[in-house]
Amino acid sequence: MGSEITHDQQRVITRLCIECALLLLQHGAESMIVEQLSTRLGLALGVQRVESSISANAVVLTTIINDFCLTSTRKNNDRGINMHVVTQVQHIVIMTEHRLLDVADVTKRLANIKPLRYPRWLMVIVVGLSCGCFSRLNGGGWDAFAVTLFASGLAMYVRQLLTARQMNPLINFCITAFVATSASGLLMRLPIFHGTSLVAMPASVLLLVPGFPLINAVADMFKGHVNTGLARWTMASLLTLSICIGIVLAMAVWDFRGWS
Repeated sequence: MGSEITHDQQRVITRLCIECALLLLQHGAESMIVEQLSTRLGLALGVQRVESSISANAVVLTTIINDFCLTSTRKNNDRGINMHVVTQVQHIVIMTEHRLLDVADVTKRLANIKPLRYPRWLMVIVVGLSCGCFSRLNGGGWDAFAVTLFASGLAMYVRQLLTARQMNPLINFCITAFVATSASGLLMRLPIFHGTSLVAMPASVLLLVPGFPLINAVADMFKGHVNTGLARWTMASLLTLSICIGIVLAMAVWDFRGWS
C-alpha cells in the first residue's frame, strides 16, 4: 500500500500524524500514548514507518515510504489537561485502523475536536464539595466542611479568572493558594467558627495539588521518556513550590498561628 502513496499524500499524512501527537501532548497525555497513537495513525493511513521524538516543548515526527523520509516539527503549547480531547483522538485512530475513515475524514475530525469545558459555576461547586468532604474524612466537623467549602470554592473561582486572563501558572497557583488559606483562616477567626478543626486550612488548597502531572512524569520516566518525564516533574515541583509560597505568605500577612 505504501508504494501507491505519492509524496503529496505522504505530506498530508505526516501533517495529520503530527497534529494527532500535538493534540495529545497539549492536553495531558503521557508520552508513550502520544508516540503509539501517532504511529498507529500513520500506519493505518498507509505509510511504512513512523518515527517520532517527543519533548516537553516540541514534537518531531518522520514518516517513511520506500526509503523516502518526510519530517515535520511542531512547537508544543500546554493547553491544560483535558481527557475528552485525548479520548476523541483515540477514537479517530481506532476508526482509521478499522478502515472507517480515510485521510479526508481524519483531517475533518481532527480539525473539529473541541475541548470539553464544564461551566465555571459547576466547577466551583464540585471542587468546593470535594475539598469539604476531604475535611470531613480527616476528622473535621460540619463547621470545618462549611469553611472548606467556601474557601476552596472562592479559590477555584479566582483560579478560573486568572486562567481566563492567561496568567502564568506559577503565579496563578501562588495567588490561589494565598486566597484559599486567607479565606479559611479568616473565617476560622469568626466566633461561629472559633472551635473549627484546623484541617479546614489544608483541605481548602487541595484543588491545587498537581497530581496528574506528577503521575504522568513518573509514567514517562518508567516507560523510557526520561527527558519529558523530568520536565513534567520539574514543572509539577515548581507548581508545588508556588502553592507553598502562597500559603506561607497568607500565614505571614494574617498572622495565622498554625496550619495543622
